[in-house]
Amino acid sequence: MPNTQTTPLFTEAEWDFETLEKVFKEIQCIAEEDLGLDVYPIDIEIISAEQMLDAYCSIGMPQMYRHWSFGKRFAREEELYRRGFQGLAYEIVINSSPCIAYCMEGNTMTMQTLVMAHAAFGHNHFFKNNCLFKQWTDAEGILEYLRFAKDYIAQCEEKYGIEKVEEILDAAHALMDQGVFRYQRRHKINWKKELEEKEARRKEYAAETYNPLWGTLPRSALPKELSDEERKIIDRKRELQLPEENILYFLEKNSPVLKEWQREILRIIRNLAQYFYPQKQTKMMNEGCATFVHHHIMYALYEKGLLGEGSMIEFVGSHTNVTFQPGFDDPRYSGINPYHLGFEMMQDIKRICTGTDPTTGKPCPSDVLEEDARWFKGQDIIGKDWRDVLKDAWANYRDESFVLQFLSPYLIRKLNLFALADVHDTQHYEVVEVSDDEGYQRIRQLLAQMYDLSFNEPDIQIVDVDLLGDRRLRLQHTVHDHIVLKKEDASMTLEHIKRLWGYDVTLVGVNQEDGTQEYNVSTNNTGSEEYNGY
Repeated sequence: MPNTQTTPLFTEAEWDFETLEKVFKEIQCIAEEDLGLDVYPIDIEIISAEQMLDAYCSIGMPQMYRHWSFGKRFAREEELYRRGFQGLAYEIVINSSPCIAYCMEGNTMTMQTLVMAHAAFGHNHFFKNNCLFKQWTDAEGILEYLRFAKDYIAQCEEKYGIEKVEEILDAAHALMDQGVFRYQRRHKINWKKELEEKEARRKEYAAETYNPLWGTLPRSALPKELSDEERKIIDRKRELQLPEENILYFLEKNSPVLKEWQREILRIIRNLAQYFYPQKQTKMMNEGCATFVHHHIMYALYEKGLLGEGSMIEFVGSHTNVTFQPGFDDPRYSGINPYHLGFEMMQDIKRICTGTDPTTGKPCPSDVLEEDARWFKGQDIIGKDWRDVLKDAWANYRDESFVLQFLSPYLIRKLNLFALADVHDTQHYEVVEVSDDEGYQRIRQLLAQMYDLSFNEPDIQIVDVDLLGDRRLRLQHTVHDHIVLKKEDASMTLEHIKRLWGYDVTLVGVNQEDGTQEYNVSTNNTGSEEYNGY
């Protein structure tokens, strides 16, 4: 498209704050008036390379408590950066209100334009509007909570000693992935009242359905009466609301040995784990949204004549590097690039809505349009404004549901996707689905499953503990496809749980299909571990 203006906002690589402000206002105009984005107030900070290293070595937060693991990671990343083995992130963005976007001072003006569009508007809109972030995070309170966490842990170090505090932090960090509520927390139940109501309903039902024929049946056919021991176990589990998937929560509330300051540290780590949980479920969508937004804004600036051709060449090179996807047989292949898949799917949604290829601007072939009509029948997106469709997807989906809903046969062919069967007791992979009429649905399901955390993270729950007996904490791992935990990792993690619980811990792996035991790991009274079944 011809430029409507011949004076770009900048022509040099060097930036200054006046130019940054002018560019930001133009980006904001396109983001809000053209794309209709809804964002938190924005705070852009320019930081040095060392500050950028420090930021993403302490999980990307503007302030954090002290822990040796952050320093260890900083030393490693700094060494790699100084030797030229890896670069640094162009930006970091924080899900907070105001939304904080860190930009590297070493970026060129073109890159500052790109990262402001990417982080300050793309990620920002996704953080504010996606249902998972609305449900699980408090953007307005996170910065204040981080200040509290940093100060509280520093006070504990002063009062109780760094070693004792680090011992709790080490154990809590090891359990962060098992320290989240994956569903809404159930309300506290009055178990006594509920049991009385159930018993009354049971007696009423028994009186209504009494049949003297039951008395003629042999004893083996009658309902089994529970023993006193079985009733005690059931009552115990009900009282403790077991099974419990949030191990940190259970330890915080029920550990016999933790002091109040130690419980508060567990609560801090648990809250941080919950804060990051939506990001694990929306990595591809979040990056795809930000990449799509910066791509649209940069081209819109160019079409207005506000970016020169030199800037666009630099942008296209950077954008291509970010979205580059090596082939499966390429030595650089390490999985599907979330930037690539997310951006391609959102471009494809635009194509489906408009019937036009967004890359070439040409209408799609008639057979592709017919295929889209069949594939997305009932979804009511063909012919709709692509902006509204994308904003609805950004608000209401996570990675696996987004793939299930919007991955088209056209894109499956374009990306050359195929499916492998990975059977645990065979030495070779088998190609089971390819990009054809029979394989589209299965490929889409399998790709979505790759982003489903229930398949990618172990299902470990606390199932029992006898508080009046040996106090041994019993955990169960539901094993999928015979994939057991690594022995060394299970051993070390159980020791962390034992440190927080104060007594021995047992972990049993149970096959999901038939309930058979796959393995057993236990700590014993001497602090060593026992392994069975590996």
